[in-house]
Formats: sequence, structure tokens, C-alpha cells
Amino acid sequence: MKLITWNIQWGRGIDLKVDLPRIVRTALGIADFDVLCLQEVAVNFPGLGGSRGENQCDELLRALPGYTAQFGVATDVDDGKGDRSQFGNLILSRLPVIQVYRHLLPWPADPDMPSMQRIAVEAVVQAQWGPLRVMTTHLEYYSTKQRTTQVEALRELHYEACTHAISPRPSGDPGEPFAALPRPASAILTGDFNFKAEDPEHRRITASFEAGVPRFLDAWSVAHPSESHTHTVGLHERSWAEQPYCCDFIFVTDDIASRVRAVTVDVHTQASDHQPILIELAG
Repeated sequence: MKLITWNIQWGRGIDLKVDLPRIVRTALGIADFDVLCLQEVAVNFPGLGGSRGENQCDELLRALPGYTAQFGVATDVDDGKGDRSQFGNLILSRLPVIQVYRHLLPWPADPDMPSMQRIAVEAVVQAQWGPLRVMTTHLEYYSTKQRTTQVEALRELHYEACTHAISPRPSGDPGEPFAALPRPASAILTGDFNFKAEDPEHRRITASFEAGVPRFLDAWSVAHPSESHTHTVGLHERSWAEQPYCCDFIFVTDDIASRVRAVTVDVHTQASDHQPILIELAG
């Protein structure tokens, strides 16, 4: 299984051009991926630099026949013309998608900081070895208070999923809403977390749970135990990053860590202000 995560900055590259076909070409050039997790995807947001207000979900899906798209809308506002402007995260999968959850993350007031609503999109996909939860998110950049609270919410969501896996509910008939479908403990958590590997939020994401609940491990450290993270921002653009660092991560639950075969960062592309990350897992 191959998965790529990437903050695409609504498709805007270092050249300030919004070019979604370039995003798809770049991702496919990295790997013949099974799952693509994207952050900062826009629908009808012409105010974003370089955008025409295109429906980016539709454009990306058309460019990837054989994939399905699961969009999680964090920001959903009136465009003033009778339509909606939406901004969030997208999971594109050619693996069967068993079920999908869209979790709005907490947004406590922090009046001195600019911020926006954040979301985690969770898709249960059918991997070669069984059901797997794939989650992608984008945590708050400016507010440490909000970001810390969002990390706790991600831990709570993981704990909840694991308790469902340990003690599944009675199932209704197939095809009705009460039907119980798989939501396993095994998971991959990806995205732009807006913290660094040495920050407290990283330590908290990877902290242990009670017995029976697998913890998250940093997949980079699993694949490269003696190497510092490759930088994922500030390599080609410095308007907001004073120096390069890593804030994009892939975490895997410890029960699937032995499947991790490789984790790599494409440091060359300039199709976004972030660099994409690829993880490869054994079947």
C-alpha cells in the first residue's frame, strides 16, 4: 500500500500559479499511490491567490479515474451569490472505502490570534491485509492553545475508534444506518500538524494509551530511526517560514509499524509551499 500526504496550498505553486493538473502529475510521479491525502483544498473560493474559484474536488477527481473522493469541509460560508465557499481536506482512494467520518475539531476562543475551523477526515479503507482507518487533518497554525486542544481531540477520536473495535455494537440489517461496519484500531494519521518534531504536541500525539489501545508512532522515525526529519516547508519559499523545518507527518499505530517499508519526502517539487510525503507499507 502506498499513501501520499500533501498540503497543496489550494494547488498554488511557488510560481504563484494554481495548477491542479501539476499536483496530480507530481503525485503520480512520486508513486502509483493507493491513497492521496490532501490539505488546503478549495471549492468556490476565488479570493484565494491565483484561484478561479474552481471546484478543486471535482477537478482532482476527474484527473484520477478509478479513485473516489471524500471531502471534509472545515470552512463553509456564503459566497454572497447564493452558493457556498468551502475549504478543507480531501482523501482520494482507489481502495474500497467502507465508511467515512468527518470530525470538526475543537476551536476554543483565542481572540489575539487569527484562526479558522479545522477538521479531521477519516476513511476506513480496505487494505490488502484488512480494514484500516486513514485520517488526514490540518491543525491550527497561529494558536498554540487551539492546536493543543486539537491534538487532544485526535487522541480522543482514536481512543473512541479503538473502543468500538474492542467492543463492537450490535448490528442492524445490512443497508440500514444501524448496520455495524468495521472501524478498526489500526490507523494512519496524516497531515499538516503545524508543530515540529521536537514540540510538546508531537510528544503528545505519540504518547501511550491504556492497555489494548495502540499508540501512534512517527512513521519517519520507524523508517529512519537515526535520522532527523527531512524538512517539508521553507525549502523553496520563505515568506512565512524563516528557515526550513518539518511540520507534515505520517503517524501509524504500533500494531502496523512492522509493515512500514519506506517513508520519503519529495524535496524537489515546487508545486506547493509544502513538500509531499510518501509512505509504503507491506501487504
